[in-house]
Amino acid sequence: MTTTAHLTVVIRHWPDLQDALGAPTIHHGFGIGLRSHLAALTDLADRALARAAERADSAPDAPGERPAPLRTTILDTMTEVETALVDCADQLAAEIQRTPMSRAPRDWPAADRARRDQLADQDANDPRRWKWTGKRTAPYAALWLYARLTQAGGPFVPLTDRHRETVAGVARVSAERVERALDIAAQSRTLEQRHDCGGRIDVHGGEGRQPLAHCTGCGRIWTEGGVVAA
Repeated sequence: MTTTAHLTVVIRHWPDLQDALGAPTIHHGFGIGLRSHLAALTDLADRALARAAERADSAPDAPGERPAPLRTTILDTMTEVETALVDCADQLAAEIQRTPMSRAPRDWPAADRARRDQLADQDANDPRRWKWTGKRTAPYAALWLYARLTQAGGPFVPLTDRHRETVAGVARVSAERVERALDIAAQSRTLEQRHDCGGRIDVHGGEGRQPLAHCTGCGRIWTEGGVVAA
């Protein structure tokens, strides 16, 4: 997947993350629900529950009724992705964004001064400029980075290979986190834990599908509901 495709994943699926924040957890993610057979995955759920309980107990309004808690894994993903993309845009802008044109000296002729000031104002307010205040969201940062990769011109110096590599790394990790949080990417894993027959256990899940485990030794296949083939 290209860098622009990774940025598009964040832009396209950010509303899905916002919707998922308050949605109840659906146990169709990678590895969830196979606890009886895949003990290696239990600590992931336990840590998430413990963290959620810790946050609830430490809240100032902990006693009494509280609204349904946000899904902490989604919130953590959104925070991490937004921080990474905004920081990347901050650093890139600091290196490639031109300083705005200065306004005219007062001793210039009035007509020349007015024309220079108009150009200076247009340059300073160019909507392509990255701003260090105001709108600093993950989708906006992703859009700005996308534009810097695909659009020439503007108040910027050309990107170097190092700039492109930096953006590529941040975009790839951000897209992976979004896809993992929403369970929209196929995943597979071979567990260190072996089946009773001695065979390796391959787990497949993601893309909204029910997770499935397969023993490479005896060929047994099982899901959350139990053994489906042996």
